[in-house]
Amino acid sequence: MDLFVYGTLLSPDLMAAIAGPGPLVARPAALPGFAVHPIRDNVVPFIKSDSAAMADGVVWCDLTSAQKARLDTYEGAFGYVLKPVTVSAEGQDMPCHCYMPPEDIRGADGVWSLQEWEKTQLAPAVLAAEELFSHDPLPDHANLRRMWPMIEMRAWAKHRAQAAPARLRRTAAPDDVQIVGASPPQGAFYRLQALQLQHRRFAGDHSPVLAREAFMGADAAMVLPYDPVRGMVAVLEQFRVGPAARHDPNPWMLEPIAGIVDARETPAEAAIREVREEAGLEIVELKPAGRYYPSPGGSTDYFYAFVGLCDLPETSGYLGGLPEEAEDLRIHILPLEKAMALAETGEIATGPLLHLLYWLALHRDRFGAAAGT
Repeated sequence: MDLFVYGTLLSPDLMAAIAGPGPLVARPAALPGFAVHPIRDNVVPFIKSDSAAMADGVVWCDLTSAQKARLDTYEGAFGYVLKPVTVSAEGQDMPCHCYMPPEDIRGADGVWSLQEWEKTQLAPAVLAAEELFSHDPLPDHANLRRMWPMIEMRAWAKHRAQAAPARLRRTAAPDDVQIVGASPPQGAFYRLQALQLQHRRFAGDHSPVLAREAFMGADAAMVLPYDPVRGMVAVLEQFRVGPAARHDPNPWMLEPIAGIVDARETPAEAAIREVREEAGLEIVELKPAGRYYPSPGGSTDYFYAFVGLCDLPETSGYLGGLPEEAEDLRIHILPLEKAMALAETGEIATGPLLHLLYWLALHRDRFGAAAGT
């Protein structure tokens, strides 16, 4: 099959990640009668009929049936349909196919640029494609459409990962960890994946091949709202399935406000959004309070912690959350000292809230804490 593309699939790296094994030969081409436009509230383009326009692109030539099947999975999940077209390639008409967008796509003003997209979007797009095609069997279109936001979130978490200081611990070299095998990931929302790996030992040699399982989570932002004038904090209470599955007699947990960092969103943006959605509060200023792996022995979860300076309402508590996300939340507003006492008794038993409370107790003088707190 010969395939005309005009958008992100112009990138050889993304095309290779999606099409999979096999040769990829590109031929410059243009599709008359169509124009390329940005999609509203998105980072990818689409083509729209325009008798006076010409959509520039390339034709990927002689794609195999296996490559076509992978492309059908990737494009079909979002309503794109493969249709025959005739392009102009090096001055000659060339029959081929093109994935045409669904009719309900809304365009935006401006010009879409592959070069600008590649600067910020290519690397996580390749990571997302790699996760998608690690599944066996591949998801159908409906399931992939449902799974895609989390696939993108995990891809952006990998893209966001940076090395922290290593003054005491080992400074890792590229070949210190070798993944020698991986099973297809399992799970509908989160992922569990079995890995076979080796790592360099402190003696200098490599370990034997180890069989491990990793919970493939995402980056999250954690926020403790703090009113420095009144010395009050806001903590969230909600039911949690983890304690319930552990047979905890009381699975209602006290936690900071928290949420997953969306694709193309910074942790700070996620923190402000979650505080607004879950507690109806407006943060005046965010104070970074550390970042960490809560359970590095078997999870990729990574938390960005913040104290959010704000004006807390004159109440002891209220209900919060988004009904459309089935959130059943209660917000407690209490003095920092009372929250610290709950940490001492064990009523606060979640690591992120303990971390933020102790961090705030250590640093609150920097924020103009209320007298007597």
